[in-house]
Amino acid sequence: MHLTAPAEVELEDSTAKVGRWLDQRNKIPAANTNESAEAAKDHFIRRNGIEFAGTHLLLDLWGASHLDDIGYIEQAMHDIVSACGATLLHIHLHHFSPSGGVSGVAVLAESHISVHTWPERDYAAFDVFMCGDAQPENAIPVLKRAFFPRRIEVSEELRGRTLI
Repeated sequence: MHLTAPAEVELEDSTAKVGRWLDQRNKIPAANTNESAEAAKDHFIRRNGIEFAGTHLLLDLWGASHLDDIGYIEQAMHDIVSACGATLLHIHLHHFSPSGGVSGVAVLAESHISVHTWPERDYAAFDVFMCGDAQPENAIPVLKRAFFPRRIEVSEELRGRTLI
């Protein structure tokens, strides 16, 4: 698979003219909104001089256990939400057979957590994407305690970086 860098695309009309968002570059308030200042807060994060929408952690767990136990995985997702200070809206998990793998998502007010497991390979892929005040890095010790991986690989992507 060949991956390319994201391309920037110029639009004919700015989103401020057609949507409810704030054009950060020109500080143009969105049209037709009567939101309070708190409701209009976009929950972007500023850290180390970088402004971005949220932190997206990609976590690969190798040599992990309990990867076919849907109830156990659901509890681990609840524990991640709590540890990260996030707000759970809904969890949906699906159990596959005959492998016993589980795929699913926890939808959060701050974004999402997703999981895909391959119990026959003792491998799980978790995505933890959160914005605002949530602390997605707190998911790492929860995953270690829950699944006992021999190895965990973590990569971080700052999504929605702005040009300041």
